[in-house]
Amino acid sequence: MKILLVSSEVFPYAKTGGLADVAGALPKYLKNFGVEAYVVLPFYTRIVEGKHNIKDTGIRLVVNIDGEREVKVFEDNSYGYRAYLLRYDPYFDREHLYGTKDGDYPDNHLRFGLFDKAVLKLAEKLGDIDLLHINDWQSGLIPLYLKHTEEFSSIRNIKVLLTIHNIAYQGLFPPDVMGPLGIPSHLFNMEGIEFYGKVNFLKSGIVYSDAINTVSPTYAKEIQTPEYGYGLDGILKKRSNVLFGIINGIDYEVWNPATDKHIYYNYSIKNAITGKKENKKALFKDVGLKGTCKPLFGIVSRLAKQKGFDVFLEVQDRLFERDLKLVVLGSGDKVYNDLFIDLAKKYPGKIYARIGVYDEAFARKIYAASDFFLMPSVYEPCGLGQMISMRFGTIPVVRTTGGLKDTVKDIQKEDGYGIRFDNLTGQEFLNAIDRAIELYKDTKRKNAIVKKIMSMDFSWNNSAGEYSKLYEKLVKNEI
Repeated sequence: MKILLVSSEVFPYAKTGGLADVAGALPKYLKNFGVEAYVVLPFYTRIVEGKHNIKDTGIRLVVNIDGEREVKVFEDNSYGYRAYLLRYDPYFDREHLYGTKDGDYPDNHLRFGLFDKAVLKLAEKLGDIDLLHINDWQSGLIPLYLKHTEEFSSIRNIKVLLTIHNIAYQGLFPPDVMGPLGIPSHLFNMEGIEFYGKVNFLKSGIVYSDAINTVSPTYAKEIQTPEYGYGLDGILKKRSNVLFGIINGIDYEVWNPATDKHIYYNYSIKNAITGKKENKKALFKDVGLKGTCKPLFGIVSRLAKQKGFDVFLEVQDRLFERDLKLVVLGSGDKVYNDLFIDLAKKYPGKIYARIGVYDEAFARKIYAASDFFLMPSVYEPCGLGQMISMRFGTIPVVRTTGGLKDTVKDIQKEDGYGIRFDNLTGQEFLNAIDRAIELYKDTKRKNAIVKKIMSMDFSWNNSAGEYSKLYEKLVKNEI
């Protein structure tokens, strides 16, 4: 089976979030199940030019988006799969992927409309593609162009699977973009791409793809409710017979405390307790904290409302009455950036915060050194942090939502290995922190859980198997 895995970002070429990690890891593991996945992304010239081993294929695609435009096709085979990078510098030779701190690029509809048509032109050129696996709103027009324009009638039998990584981001544009994008006017209705008077790229993907999945089974249910559906719950309910949930994995080659060059001391499950203690000591020395006998809570996160950090605003002083340490790495909304900067000044012996610039090496040090990892999310489609933390033997403390619910079982259950709380209130959050502190004091039990979570398999191998089954059903018309 041959598929094109289409993503607006792919690690290690370009990344703003978890989508890039998924798109960069899944193709490597699909090979184990007989699936040849080619990755397709835009050639973000300033970000990737001169890096990797990217070469010009000589293929040129003529794409009609607000006039005819020539897209150059480059490729790279450096990372265990073939990546195609589609180059059109007027749209993709920019400092950032989607916009600046002042807002999205105003021509994003043209940028990703061009990208979507170019993907289909590439599929035509390659000739033997069974399925297009598209991701999020940036590739949402692909099934519309494929099934509702004559331009691509020769490849209309190709199946399309849409993966929704975060339904809050939908790609909304005024209706006058339809002409330049070449979208048939009769599709602008409630059953089509219209959404409260606007064109909705993600809705296009939901309506016209052959099947849809999200990145955890619980999130697949949640987005069919008004609370989590961001206005698309109705159309998702209508398509619930082809809506699935497949939990993301993590790349066990990338996330491995036994080989990680960024952490202070390497360790495996055999010497995890000693290894984590040594990493904790070294981290404390690095950041100026004292008292390694106290429980260390770690945060590595985008600092946004979605991640549940309002709870810190509610309980900050009560939290630091407790005998604990906190290390934070993140950047995001000013209110949360300022919150953790101020807390670090107010409680210098209790918290260290590195805010504003993401530091991959420091993130890994936090995973390795922490006793507990905090994710109090309002919603979390899948979440990678909790799985990475467990790979490093760090016990997750999470709110019961989305993928956090699917991957973390509370220690109150006989075979539990993490701490969950249901309602995002200050008191429930503090109760979860208190339970973690009590667990920390029970050294024998805590150490057993550390070894348990390190022995669990959250690798992409399981998830890739589920995707390959779904692909096969789609290609065989069993869905």
